[in-house]
Amino acid sequence: MNPRRHPLFLWAIALLTMALFARLGVWQLDRSHEKRAMLEAASRALASRVPQPLSVVGDASRRQRYDWVEIEGRFADAPAVLLDNQQHAGRVGVRAYRRFDVRGGPPLLVDLGWVALPLDRLMPPVPRDVSRTALSGLLLPPPGAGLGMGAPATLADGTLLTTTIDLQALRVPLQAPTLAPRVLRPAPDAGFGFQRDFDILPNTLPPERHLGYAVQWFALALAVLITALLLTWRARRAAQRHRSAS
Repeated sequence: MNPRRHPLFLWAIALLTMALFARLGVWQLDRSHEKRAMLEAASRALASRVPQPLSVVGDASRRQRYDWVEIEGRFADAPAVLLDNQQHAGRVGVRAYRRFDVRGGPPLLVDLGWVALPLDRLMPPVPRDVSRTALSGLLLPPPGAGLGMGAPATLADGTLLTTTIDLQALRVPLQAPTLAPRVLRPAPDAGFGFQRDFDILPNTLPPERHLGYAVQWFALALAVLITALLLTWRARRAAQRHRSAS
């Protein structure tokens, strides 16, 4: 007897496949719950807009949370940072950041907003608003790491071009060893010349998409189970007919 056609072998393969599909479904379901919780937390902070104590800026234990803050300081004479491959309304561009030295707190990276890139991919200038001494906005985790492509590239004007906001890796080129663990996103009407909103899930899947993928993986697991049951039933019918004929 071919062991690959033995019912136990076929059921072992089916069970392993079902377990894999179910695990992928659970992972997608967890991601849906996680992102929904993120949206709810950000919505609460934006709805109240109650300024939190300055101590939350450098609090590493809150690196995955959302806080509304009002801070004073100035934009540092440090390189600007451009996050590449950022989409907005179906267009590809970059998101601009600058280091802001907080009075009485650690320096942090300010999300100035998004701008589209021309076909020649000429990177935009990122002016340093030296007159700005106060900011308010949402403290939030930096964009998801995604696929990092190594250290940031330094452009001719000193701007850092990167594919991921790795705050740990940016501390050296920004000369900020105590750079805060979150970034600050000011309100859309705060100026700076870039497009900005409070969408905390740009360039990533919303909770509904993760839920849809979870349903698909669970459906595939169910389909494998039904197929295994059907093949087992057919094999037994064939065996019964063979015994009757003999």
